[in-house]
Amino acid sequence: MAALLGRALGVLTAGGRGGGGGGCFCSALRAAGVPFRVPAVFTAGLKIFPQPEKFDDVVIPTKNKLKFVSKVPNYKKARKWTKQLSDIRGPARGNTSFTNGKFGIVALGGGYLHWGHMEMMRLAINRKMDSKNMFARWRVRAPYKPLTRKGLGQRMGGGKGAIDHYVTPVKYGQLVVEVGGRAEFTEAEGWLVEMANKLPFPAKAVSSEQLQEMQKTEEWRMENNENPWTFKRIVDNNMLGLRFTLSPYDIRYFGSFWGKFRLPS
Repeated sequence: MAALLGRALGVLTAGGRGGGGGGCFCSALRAAGVPFRVPAVFTAGLKIFPQPEKFDDVVIPTKNKLKFVSKVPNYKKARKWTKQLSDIRGPARGNTSFTNGKFGIVALGGGYLHWGHMEMMRLAINRKMDSKNMFARWRVRAPYKPLTRKGLGQRMGGGKGAIDHYVTPVKYGQLVVEVGGRAEFTEAEGWLVEMANKLPFPAKAVSSEQLQEMQKTEEWRMENNENPWTFKRIVDNNMLGLRFTLSPYDIRYFGSFWGKFRLPS
């Protein structure tokens, strides 16, 4: 074996001095008749993973679970309301951004939240979230708007029916619940999506970054619209006398909403 290696080294040295082929050690071993095997080396691309988020400044409150909401408000005297569908029309003016949480459920349309919906979300979120590292907060009021209903088999007339139950109006862009703590969005996305799909209006589970991106996208579309004949321009200039036939809600929101639904831009 030593003789074969010596021959291989001699061939390698000669090849290197002559400047021709055979300078490779493998070629020298083959020329010397030395049996060898080149081991397989598995290589892969270098993967750079993002650094985990730091939660040094996160403070978990003492009462970190969703509070129980009352089914009936504490009114001194229960009064009947009119329908007031303006409560669920148009965009929300408040509760459109996160305060302490990082992710939650945002409404993509108007609607009413019953006590059963809020109790369903409270039980599911309190059961599935990590109570040691996470907290949840309501961003909507407890049911306060009365809805009336008449019994079956009653004739028409006789005045307004009795109060049946109370609801909470929700508008487009309003946060329903927010969750925060020492956790990432992927840890809570599963059960937040499940809760959003059970609500009586279109909703979506979002993080704070996704919500800001959605709002910036809507603003960018309004500012960079290349179509000169926008709904706003037609209404402001009263073309073809449309202001006399349009609804006041269409004039106020420029056709962005159809009832409680947000029309795609």
